[in-house]
Amino acid sequence: MPPVLRGAIPSPRARLAAAIPHGIVGPTPPQLLYNPSKLSFWGNNQYGDCVTAEEAFGKACHVPEILISDQEVEAWAKQHNVLNGANLVEVLDWMVAKGFVQGGHTYDDGPFNSVNWTNAAILQNAIAHGPVKIGIAANQLEPVWQAHPSSGWFATGFKQDNAEDHCVSLCGYGTFAWLASQLKVQVPQGVNGATPGYGMFTWSTIGIIDHPSMVAITHEAWLRNPTTVVK
Repeated sequence: MPPVLRGAIPSPRARLAAAIPHGIVGPTPPQLLYNPSKLSFWGNNQYGDCVTAEEAFGKACHVPEILISDQEVEAWAKQHNVLNGANLVEVLDWMVAKGFVQGGHTYDDGPFNSVNWTNAAILQNAIAHGPVKIGIAANQLEPVWQAHPSSGWFATGFKQDNAEDHCVSLCGYGTFAWLASQLKVQVPQGVNGATPGYGMFTWSTIGIIDHPSMVAITHEAWLRNPTTVVK
């Protein structure tokens, strides 16, 4: 089993307080999942570059999919001194200014807004616009991934944890049963398939987490709109 690392540093409180929040814009589909055909660790099994790796995942959710190489992700992180630790907003700032460079194109982020992750209607509407980048405490998540280190893991029953140290992406929402069908797995025995949940990307996988567990470990959330600007 490959090792996994973290590397998120909480974003400055002043930036969090000053951020313009996302409001509901346009329709919110009843269920949705960004599920790229190819996923990678993007270096997060060797370095604490989870914040940059999540940016590469966001590009993979573009239509058509854009697969940023591990080498470009690592080079970008080294250039910006975030190969082993970063706060989310500094990477977002830099990705707006100049993102990944590959194949004669630059892949930037659009402008970003904060997202109220505790409000399901607002969060799901944000996800309908693109994957939502979140900063979390990963102490409870890592054992879930270690027990099922491929897409289709289930995270439930998490308790409040204030130790933000990892960056992941909320990439979909729907019932457990619907999300499991999209990931081609079965809902575990004893788990209610009607439970509302979210798709979550981390460590080269997409898993499923219930709303209370996600809220218990999340400390900031950001929507890039658009997620990818191709130049």
